[in-house]
Amino acid sequence: MMNGSGVPEKVAWVLVRDDLVLVTRSHGRDRFYFPGGHREPGESDSQTLVREIDEELQAVISPGSMVHFGTFEIGEGHPEHGPFRMICYTADHRGELTPSREIAEKAWFRYADRKRVSVIDAMVFDALHEAGRLS
Repeated sequence: MMNGSGVPEKVAWVLVRDDLVLVTRSHGRDRFYFPGGHREPGESDSQTLVREIDEELQAVISPGSMVHFGTFEIGEGHPEHGPFRMICYTADHRGELTPSREIAEKAWFRYADRKRVSVIDAMVFDALHEAGRLS
């Protein structure tokens, strides 16, 4: 879904545990991505994240625990589907992280695995690394 500026956006969940970050891969794709997705009309970021994580990983996000980690953007003409914006949040959750039918697999990546994610996701890996949260 696009925002008012016409730039497509994704709301994404950044979950780091023990110097590893959670990523998912959809069926038919080689690259891994942060879990999350596009807003439905009228949804807030928290509503989007709660719905998407339930759909993708069958876990319940605690909206009150959401903290904006950063907004990352690739511009017009970028070889990897630019322009695009990803709004990232950390958040607590309840339940096991069980991939749904739309997710082929989940994985826990180190910083060295950043070559296996999209360009915009690699920007988040860099920010986590710079913040000392991913080694």
